[in-house]
Amino acid sequence: MIKTTEQVLYTAHTHTTGGRDGGGRSDDGALEVKLSTPGSGRPGTNPEQLFGVGYSACFIGAMQLAGAKLGIRPPADTAVDAAVSLGKTDGGSRYLLSVKLSVSLPGLDDTQKRALVETAHQTCPYSHAIRDNVEVEFEIV
Repeated sequence: MIKTTEQVLYTAHTHTTGGRDGGGRSDDGALEVKLSTPGSGRPGTNPEQLFGVGYSACFIGAMQLAGAKLGIRPPADTAVDAAVSLGKTDGGSRYLLSVKLSVSLPGLDDTQKRALVETAHQTCPYSHAIRDNVEVEFEIV
């Protein structure tokens, strides 16, 4: 069941042309990227890299909110490394993504780290968007 948005907090507006070999920009001029196909060697980024950066940033924010809820202060040098894989399934007839987030929370004990990651995964909008559709693996480093 799709949930409806009760209150919009922010809406990003972008314009993309040319697909994986094109470019994209935000309406406010804060973002302008040249796109290239993964492995092509051409200048530019690809949608998987952009997704990895977006998911990582969102997940760090979700851990900060989780920390406030749980009484655990995430360290200032919290970091997330994302590995976003593009693959095929169904005998090569469908493309899919999988994600591995390696989360670094230096100075916290293992129980605190696990609590932050698990709680953030329940509240992060990216996690919600891909839940039950994209394989997500967590590594706490």
